[in-house]
Amino acid sequence: MDPSLDLDSVRQQFPVFGTEAGRWAMFENAGGSYACAQTIDALHEHYVERKVQPHHPGGPSMAAGRAMDRARARWAEALGVAEDEVHLGPSTSANTYTLAQAFGALLGAGDEVVVTDQDHEANRGAIERAAARAGATVRVWGIDPETGLLDPAELEDLLSADTRLVHLPHVSNIVGVRNDVHTLVRLVHEAGAWAVVDGVSAVPHGIPDVGHLHADVYLCSLYKVYGVHQGLMTVRRHLLDVLPNQGHFFNAGVSSKRLNPAGPDHPQVACSAAVLDLVVAQAEHHGDDRSDVRGACEAVARRWEAHEAAVATPLLAWLDERPDVRVLGPVDDSAGHRCPTIAFVPEHHDPLAVATALADREIAVGAGHFYAWHTLEAMGVDPHRGVVRASLVHYTSAADVERLIEGLEAVLA
Repeated sequence: MDPSLDLDSVRQQFPVFGTEAGRWAMFENAGGSYACAQTIDALHEHYVERKVQPHHPGGPSMAAGRAMDRARARWAEALGVAEDEVHLGPSTSANTYTLAQAFGALLGAGDEVVVTDQDHEANRGAIERAAARAGATVRVWGIDPETGLLDPAELEDLLSADTRLVHLPHVSNIVGVRNDVHTLVRLVHEAGAWAVVDGVSAVPHGIPDVGHLHADVYLCSLYKVYGVHQGLMTVRRHLLDVLPNQGHFFNAGVSSKRLNPAGPDHPQVACSAAVLDLVVAQAEHHGDDRSDVRGACEAVARRWEAHEAAVATPLLAWLDERPDVRVLGPVDDSAGHRCPTIAFVPEHHDPLAVATALADREIAVGAGHFYAWHTLEAMGVDPHRGVVRASLVHYTSAADVERLIEGLEAVLA
């Protein structure tokens, strides 16, 4: 299969590129990507035709309920899990907080929880606090201070008969390298513990087969995957059955409500799977012979990955050659696939000043610690000062990258 991506066709599916805002070279996609036309159209249709309480008698109400049910079913197919294992909430931070409360009831003195220095603080902090309240011990899987990478051998050393839970990222939002989650989850399970995987920085670059990864919990943020502002998590049945209900007591038997203390945002849930229409449309446009959503996700992910690598390589190479810039994480795929979330430290310039100067050129990058406080500290970077982050996705063009390099040449001079 020719893995090339028809970028003109892709950009036609993102209305922003037909507006004044589309003039900007957008490199803060890891904070929130552009919404695709399918998402925008689905939201408009829902608010116009069925913005009512769902699942009650009556045409619009029943239609709203069916849209919500269909969204969960489609995400289940895309992720390779059962429909009752898909949970939608206001954000990944909120989902993790609720999950931590549930796990806290299962932990006690003598139990151990493992977190990593690659973790996003919204996830790590919630788990750590829940463990502390339960009297459990938190053990930290550290990273290499130079590369930012996790060594699987160190995880094996940390695991013991007392380990109950391991929280780890699929991809760090700073280091950018995809961890071998399939292998890591197997190690966790061999120790008799649960594996919670943060996929927020991985899913925008390819919707994974979570069933194949075997993670007990997998988390992602749909607003970073061209969709609505929702957090999605899969919780496998064997774990959901033992987690205490976090919702209303009368909803304890409803799987989709057990880990959602408040009522869901009905339109957001109903329209959450619209991004899968984008994926299917791209698969069909490129001639990928896929008749199911999971197959379309796999085919399109290969195209996204090939395109992203092609456009990110010149930027990584340019940054790597600069003596006044430190790139955090490897600049190639030697340690595992390098997702195009690229954080760097400009030695002689304040990161926020760099981002501001680039914004004057209509180039958008991020500056700060990006909730990766422990990652930066472990790599010897002051989290208060932070880093510059340029995050690319499949609609990023080579011309965008050229503009960014030219802008950085001028700003860092």
